[in-house]
Order: sequence, then structure tokens, then C-alpha cells
Amino acid sequence: MPFDVSRNPLKVAIIHYWLVGMRGGEKVLESLCRMFPEADIFTHVHLPGKTSALINSHRIATTSVARLPFAGRLYQHYLPFMPRALEEIDLTGYDLVISSEAGPAKGVIVPPDVPHLCYCHSPMRYIWDQYHIYRSEMGRASRLVMPHIAHRLRGWDVTSAARVDGFIANSNHVAARIQKYWRRDADIVHPPVAVADFAPAAPAEREEFYLWAGELAPYKRPDLAVRAFRQLDKPLVVIGGPDKTVNALKSLAGDKTTFLGKVPFDVLKNHMARCKALIFPGEEDFGIVPVEVMASGRPVIAYGRGGALDTVVDRKTGLLFQDQSVDGLVKAIRNFEAEGLDRLSPISLIRHAKQFDEATFQQGIAKSLTKLGVEIEGFGRVNEEPPVELSVGLS
Repeated sequence: MPFDVSRNPLKVAIIHYWLVGMRGGEKVLESLCRMFPEADIFTHVHLPGKTSALINSHRIATTSVARLPFAGRLYQHYLPFMPRALEEIDLTGYDLVISSEAGPAKGVIVPPDVPHLCYCHSPMRYIWDQYHIYRSEMGRASRLVMPHIAHRLRGWDVTSAARVDGFIANSNHVAARIQKYWRRDADIVHPPVAVADFAPAAPAEREEFYLWAGELAPYKRPDLAVRAFRQLDKPLVVIGGPDKTVNALKSLAGDKTTFLGKVPFDVLKNHMARCKALIFPGEEDFGIVPVEVMASGRPVIAYGRGGALDTVVDRKTGLLFQDQSVDGLVKAIRNFEAEGLDRLSPISLIRHAKQFDEATFQQGIAKSLTKLGVEIEGFGRVNEEPPVELSVGLS
């Protein structure tokens, strides 16, 4: 029989890896909090000043990791202690456990009659597919220690995956990695994007600059964008921090590249609506920024691997390129302009972006819970706009 959480709240425990900021994983957590307003949250470390009022309104319990010295700043250094800390959490009396996995979260011990659903943003990159990249960027001492820690963590990670009753991946890319490393199948439910917060600009307000936006992390490859636009001698606006990386990228940039650093949301939204296209040259697990830009009526030029394959439709909502190099990106931008893809219909781009709204996410979570015998009502219908392939035109 369906369970209406608005009238009869389940006793739900949500396990989230750590709460030290508001990024994509925390936006997923917020949506789960709206689904289950009485849920308790368990996490390794919580910095209340860095998380939203919605998250902070829930009862939040931290693991023993939070009691270690300077845990709020050095939490990632305490990775070896997290498996045991998770196993110490007492989940007696809960009706449902949902873990939110990107760092260690799924390894809790759940009572045998309680379903455990894991929403996986990513298997831990630093012990699996990006292990060698992360290790190469560490200091000498960490490089020596990391092989011993990672070896043990991999064994625990696979073992703890067997404790989960059902997996959800945030993209096809992540589902493939779950199958590769954990040998488990996963439903695919894309994370919620606040598409209604974005709007297109009038044609007269659009400009000729391209946009790169996000955290300036190496795997997102902002360096490719900066180098490519120096070669093209075209305008590029780069939004994001940290300042240390901004300063390093400035040495690679041409005269027509502008660095704005971290900006208020209204400034970011304004640039998304006015840009010629978003440049998205990294390989990400999902990637919310491309959806936000399409919700602003602008196309995306993306590296054709990872989560971009779930969000960007080649030559329908932008352009996918396969050569992740400066020359490959330069060629992609030239092809984008030659084919007139900057004139893709904003209406069709917005319609496509609506497929990733919160109602669709919550409906996907409810469907996965049904497979575990937990039927949830009251979360609206999945967006039923026609597929973007049927309605895209140039304008």
C-alpha cells in the first residue's frame, strides 16, 4: 500500500559523507530533506555555517571523526577512520536508510528488515579510477602512505557495497563505474537542477563571449579553455575560484580572457543567459552547470565523455567533441560557429533542461524505493515535455 509521508512520516535516516559546503551533493540532500522532512541526518563532519537552513533544520548527528583534531578542516585526512565510524552508527528503530555516497557513507550497518537505498554521486575517485591522478598531486609523505590506505579502503568499499539493497547512480557514467568496481546494477536518477531559477536573455542582450564556470579544479580542465581561447583570440569569461588557481591560469590566458573569480548568483545567472555558449572541457560524473546554462537558453560545447553524455545532445543542445586537447577544443569551437549552433532555439534548450528538474528527481527516488517495497506518494509527475530531438530548430 502506498505510504503518504505527508500524513504518516517514515522514520528515515539519511547518511551523507560530510557537510562542509553547498555543492551538488548537498543540493541532492536538500531535495531528500524536502521528501522526508522528519529525517535524521548522519555525517562525519558538519559545519553549520557552511550548509543551508533547510539542512540545518534537521537533526544532524556526526560520527567519531568529528571529534578528531581540526576535523572541520582536515576531514579528508581522516579517511582511514571513516569506515569504522560509519559502522558505529546505531540505526535501530529506523524504517528506511538512504545513503548519499561520494565519500564513505554507504558502509553503515542496517537492521536486517530495514531497506537501504544508496544514491551514488560517484564511487570514491581517489581510490578507484583517479587514484593515480590524486596521488601524483600529493606531497611526498602522502604519496608514500596513500597506497597502503587505498588498498585497504578498496576492500572495505567493495564489501560495504554488498550491504546495500539498491543503488541509484546520478548518471550512466557513474552507473558503469558502480558495475565495474562494485559489480552492482544501479537505477539512474539525475540530480535535481533548479531550472526554474534560470531564464533566457532577450536576443539583443546576448553577447559574443564564451563562458567557463565552476570550481577551478584540475579535472574540470579550465586550462584547456584558457589556452584554446588564447589561440583563437576570442573573448572568454571565467567564473569560479579559488583565487590561487585564478592567478595560475592568468599566466596562460590571452588578452581577451576575463577572470571574475567567485561571483554572486545573480551575476552568474546573467552571464549564463548572455554568453554565446558554455565551454565544458572536463570529464565529470554528471555536471549541473551545463543544465543550468541550457535552462538559460544557451548551448554547451562539452567533452563527449562522462555525465555530459546524459545532458548534452550533440548538435541539438550544443556540440560534443572527442579530443580533450587544446587543438581538439579549438576545432570544436570553430565547428560550432561554422554550423551556426549558437542559434539553437532557446525554447528547445529550456524544454530539454526541464527534464532535470526536482520533480523528476523525486519521482525517480520514489520509483527506486518501490523496488525495495517502500511505496511513496505525493511527489508529482515526471516532466512530460517532448524529447528535445523533436523540437529543436535554429532561430
